[in-house]
Amino acid sequence: MSETRLIEVRRNVFKKNDLLARELRARYRDAGTRVISLVSSPGSGKTAFLERTLTELRGRFRVAALVGDLATDNDAARLARTQVPVKQITTGTVCHLDAEMVQDALEEWTLSDLDFLFIENVGNLVCPSSYDLGESLRAVLMSVTEGEDKPRKYPTIFHSADVAIITKIDLADAVEFDRAAARASIEAVRPGMKVLEVSARTGAGMPEWLAEIER
Repeated sequence: MSETRLIEVRRNVFKKNDLLARELRARYRDAGTRVISLVSSPGSGKTAFLERTLTELRGRFRVAALVGDLATDNDAARLARTQVPVKQITTGTVCHLDAEMVQDALEEWTLSDLDFLFIENVGNLVCPSSYDLGESLRAVLMSVTEGEDKPRKYPTIFHSADVAIITKIDLADAVEFDRAAARASIEAVRPGMKVLEVSARTGAGMPEWLAEIER
């Protein structure tokens, strides 16, 4: 009985989230706001990558960011240096963002004032894969320091994402990162998935990423 109840509760949670995500997606569309979410494990360079992205875009577009974390507002404070609107979502013990958290965080913002909204999820490659946030594009990040087999270990998040981004590419040679093996790992899990190699520090690969989100 306990197992049956657990399955039923999970179904209800996911159903509620999917309905809210559908409402959010309609709001984004009506406002003309493109929403992009970033997912990765901790330490992948996600915040540095987002900081570089916001800095590159702010002169030409109206951009903002929501940042999810278990505790502290360190990432939001860092991103605020880009001089764009940033809001922290502190999840406590919850290992992911969900549509309700995003909906609540957007209450004080007017979506039609934004061309791009970025959502940086909690550092986790498991839980976020199950929660739709209404985004139009989901990017999954993996760094060269994490190993080439990340996609094989966490296939679900790669299945739910639209593009894979290999970060810290400027360190590839130093850590003996095997680009071909990493791409083969992604291809084995998600055939045909677009893969970008970037460095937030040097700017390598950023033009390709910006072109991808501006299309």
